[in-house]
Amino acid sequence: VCTMSATTTAAAMYTAAEVEAKMDMLKDTLMEAIDANAAATSALASDANMGWLVICGAMVFFMQIGFGMLEAGAIARKNVQNILFKNFLDASGAAICFWLLGYGFAYGDTVGGFIGNSNFGIRDIYNGNGGEGASDGWEGWFFQWAFTGAAATIVAGSVAERCKIEAYFVYSMFISTFIYPVVVHWVWGSGYLSAWGAVPDEDGNARPIFNYNDSSNGVIDFAGSGVVHMVGGVSGMMGAIALGPRKGRFDSVTGTTNAMPAHNQALCALGTGILWFGWYGFNCGSTLAIAGAGNLAAKVAANTTISAAAAVITGTFVSKFTEGHWDLSLAMNSILAGLVGITAPCSVVDPWHAFLIGISSAIVYIGAHYLLLKVKIDDPLDAAAVHGATGAWGLLCVGIFCTDANVQYAAYPNVNDACGRGEQFGVQVVGMLAICTWTAATAGIVFFGIKYTMGLRVSDEAEAVGMDISEHGGDGFADVDEIKARAAAMPQRALAPAAYDSYSAPQQPPQAQPNQQQPNMNYPQGAPQYAPVYPPGQPMYGYGGR
Repeated sequence: VCTMSATTTAAAMYTAAEVEAKMDMLKDTLMEAIDANAAATSALASDANMGWLVICGAMVFFMQIGFGMLEAGAIARKNVQNILFKNFLDASGAAICFWLLGYGFAYGDTVGGFIGNSNFGIRDIYNGNGGEGASDGWEGWFFQWAFTGAAATIVAGSVAERCKIEAYFVYSMFISTFIYPVVVHWVWGSGYLSAWGAVPDEDGNARPIFNYNDSSNGVIDFAGSGVVHMVGGVSGMMGAIALGPRKGRFDSVTGTTNAMPAHNQALCALGTGILWFGWYGFNCGSTLAIAGAGNLAAKVAANTTISAAAAVITGTFVSKFTEGHWDLSLAMNSILAGLVGITAPCSVVDPWHAFLIGISSAIVYIGAHYLLLKVKIDDPLDAAAVHGATGAWGLLCVGIFCTDANVQYAAYPNVNDACGRGEQFGVQVVGMLAICTWTAATAGIVFFGIKYTMGLRVSDEAEAVGMDISEHGGDGFADVDEIKARAAAMPQRALAPAAYDSYSAPQQPPQAQPNQQQPNMNYPQGAPQYAPVYPPGQPMYGYGGR
């Protein structure tokens, strides 16, 4: 009775209007809390997405180390410093060029669907640009720069062991500033091949080829089989053509190919493993977000793994058939081929498609490898075969294996049946041909332009002695005492015992001062004593570079 009395008394203290006002106040407080929670959740999702791109971008940048180790192991030991130097130049030059011009060409406002023309020097990215809790855009530039560096570094393998470093620097700047960004604009920006399209419909909405409406998807290249790898591979092939083969690679009389095996397979294996690891940042990071896209990123990771695994198994057995033994180099490059081949379709295919893509990518790579040798194109790292040929195949695999349900699951903007009715394959063919033509033409102009102006290739003497000595002042593997002994015995760095080259016909070596300080060193019979030589059974400095 006392409780009921107290409750009745308390209720009597408020009028109906006061109760309604308090309820409104409580409602407003509750709504403010809901809005604050939504804003906090949105900011958290935005932070997660930005962090995702930064981490994945760092993984893609780590691939530069993978490329460096792979290239350092695959080439001559006398050129290791040179190839590593070029790797750092690629990453650094790409950062400056992509910041100043490349990013604007790639993602700026479109000019006729061909090239962007705004946001140069990323001037449209600044503190607070995105508003409270939203992205300002820094992470987008960082992620895309890492891709730019990868495209540029691919070329280093094709022109290794005979390209002037200053000439390579010029080309590296050009691909990072213009060749690659234009292709990015076409496919990933608002260019004419883009899934978002550059040609507006009657309502002003951008629409993709072929039909310029929502019944078409445009070119699908999820993470860059064509945009990154094909551009790098085709550019490398043009560089290899302009330079010509390494001395002794092809017999001048019989035309046969002389083997130039990797000097350090351990470095090659390390580099390949790093590249495989970094590829998860490359492909999974191309979701461009993790909040709401976690399932897609995981699916991409699964497909990437299956393709790479299928490719290396295929390449291993094919190499046994073609070479007569289990060839580690072909097997490792088959891993990369499987990764390149799945890069474009990884989000729009099922796992069994990824398995078939891996198998076919290894076969495409190995076929391209032998074709390049047949036509006497010397690519020390097989970059044109791994990245160029297999990159083109990856674009085509989208049209062959994609399903409309997977395209929609991957969040492409238009809902249609372009895969089911075969249109997507035609679009992919157009995209592949456009990228190949553009890259071959522009890279050819640059490489041959350099060749006939400032010069593209080092001298025969510098190539024989090795670019570490001729360009960088020392051997990357020699100890201090050995370097001093060589310097004393070789007053002119460019001199090298060309007769020691195991991959070319013996030549009369250039004249040099006999080595009187080392009378007891073990020299090959009849060879002039230029410098200390390694003990029997060990490779000599300058011995074919290996």
